[in-house]
Amino acid sequence: MINTYEEKFDKILKNIEKVRLTVNQHQIIKIVAISKSVDSNSIKQMYNVGQRAFGENRVQDLKQKVQDLNELPIEWHFVGRLQTNKINALLDLKPTLIHSISSLDLANEINKRAEKKGLVVDGLLQINSAYEKQKAGVMPENALETYDEIYSKCKNINLKGVMSIGAHCEDKETIKKSFQTTYKIFENLSKYEAKICSMGMSSDYELAVECGSNMLRIGSVLFKDTP
Repeated sequence: MINTYEEKFDKILKNIEKVRLTVNQHQIIKIVAISKSVDSNSIKQMYNVGQRAFGENRVQDLKQKVQDLNELPIEWHFVGRLQTNKINALLDLKPTLIHSISSLDLANEINKRAEKKGLVVDGLLQINSAYEKQKAGVMPENALETYDEIYSKCKNINLKGVMSIGAHCEDKETIKKSFQTTYKIFENLSKYEAKICSMGMSSDYELAVECGSNMLRIGSVLFKDTP
């Protein structure tokens, strides 16, 4: 069993590096450790082996962990669906990055609340590249137009790129196609100085790196015992 955080962290770094060297030797890949299913002590242990960015999908959980770990300079990311009644609470926590700006309407609400608070927040446009009904995000064919509208009109949101979740299936080619769809959109955002293509989770992060991801959202394989 691989059961220490250091062993798991090292194994994932080696897996990423192996793929990265075959596709883009100059690519820098950031890991966001998705800590939604673990306690603050587990986050602290992972921090102690070198991980600095952590992601939560519920505002109330993020608030608790920020309070528990306020002595550490952790980079907090919000990765979950954001309800409009939680926007103010999230903005008060000043997350490093909001991954899940899933519509123009949500962007407008975030922008309005951020303006009132005198904040500019960094965020990603979420794309439903797999066309799955259960997933949030703009459809790929609308992504460039929506990105431009948020970029142009929402002055209190600093769009940094895009995020997507790979197709929910076992077929590698279908998952790969969904990642390629997102990456093609990302490639068309150079005039906006977009830097982040966030895709890939515990089950598909190596494939995501192969398809151009430079930010991975990895949870279970970092925190759970693996064979």
